[in-house]
Amino acid sequence: MIPYGKHTIFPDDVSAVTEVLEQGFLTQGQQVPAFEKALCDYTGAGYAVACNSGTSGLHIACLAAGVKAGDVVWTVPNSFAASANCARYCGAEVDFVDIDPHTRNICTSALVDKLHLAAAANKVPKAIIVVHFAGSSCDMAAISAITEPFGILLIEDAAHALGAKDPQMHKVGAGKYSAMTVLSFHPVKSITSAEGGAVLTNDEDLAAMLRCYASHGITRDPAMLGDEHQDEPWFYAQFELGFNYRLSDVHAALGRSQLKHLDDFVAQRLALAKVYHDALSELPLIRPVLDENSAWHLYMIELTQHDRKQVFNALRQRGIGVNVHYIPIHLHPYYQQLGFKAGQYPHAEHYYRRALTLPLFPALTADNQMEVIKQLSEVLS
Repeated sequence: MIPYGKHTIFPDDVSAVTEVLEQGFLTQGQQVPAFEKALCDYTGAGYAVACNSGTSGLHIACLAAGVKAGDVVWTVPNSFAASANCARYCGAEVDFVDIDPHTRNICTSALVDKLHLAAAANKVPKAIIVVHFAGSSCDMAAISAITEPFGILLIEDAAHALGAKDPQMHKVGAGKYSAMTVLSFHPVKSITSAEGGAVLTNDEDLAAMLRCYASHGITRDPAMLGDEHQDEPWFYAQFELGFNYRLSDVHAALGRSQLKHLDDFVAQRLALAKVYHDALSELPLIRPVLDENSAWHLYMIELTQHDRKQVFNALRQRGIGVNVHYIPIHLHPYYQQLGFKAGQYPHAEHYYRRALTLPLFPALTADNQMEVIKQLSEVLS
């Protein structure tokens, strides 16, 4: 089976992990700070706080933003459930903004319309989780210009987009137009630390809060502990109800080693996307926008004349590990119990009914990609 996604591990990645295993500090050593610095050096962010998953990163980003019960947070329905769940963890209400059917990212005109209605109802969101779907950056400059008059805090869910650039050619993660950017290092993402994530910010105070929430709400910072404890080198104190979201040194070593390959990974993904774009041009389907600045985490087509379930099953039977990204969040039973209904976000729902994810990862060989194209062509014919 040719999978839809797969990590690539090099000998230097194995050596980096082995070195940590042999030297003794498996956690709370120097690998996490080194990985955080490398992420800042790559993206241009001022601060990075590593954590044990992208979901954890989204959670502490909402906590650092002050999201709480009584607040409202918006995101898009076209994402993994964690993009909305992070606000629910904080007790906040969640609402959605429909997608642009062309880019599959948040629709800025829908955002404008919804904000004016929310302002009239005195229910403007505290924060918006902006999702860079499939690796293509949203137009953060435009979104910032729309939301700034309302005092809305922006959090970028860049789980798909490390290595991408925004329309103004800033690296995703630089934080030019947002308070925080959340990354994921799951094995099918741009780079992997096995499991892991990070939150990037340019705000020193937010960085301190993120770090505190990711480590039980506990600090050893002398500036926070006060003069009476300066002669007690063992002393620490809990200031918030935090979580054990720390990343281990083993995971950080792998992530830091992988980061050295990021630009090559993204270039390989782009080259594969271009092959698909050309080869699929005559088939009865809609191709994604060929974004030269995308990290190309996923390559999704939309079937226009065929039953998606039949095509999915036929390709799986032929050894092509296609997938579907994503079931719209508001259609999950949990969110329907909160009052959401089918039909509320028609563009996201229309996309989902036709979406099919093709295999795309740096190690996908030319022969395997041609096999994907061949089998898809045969099934659609």
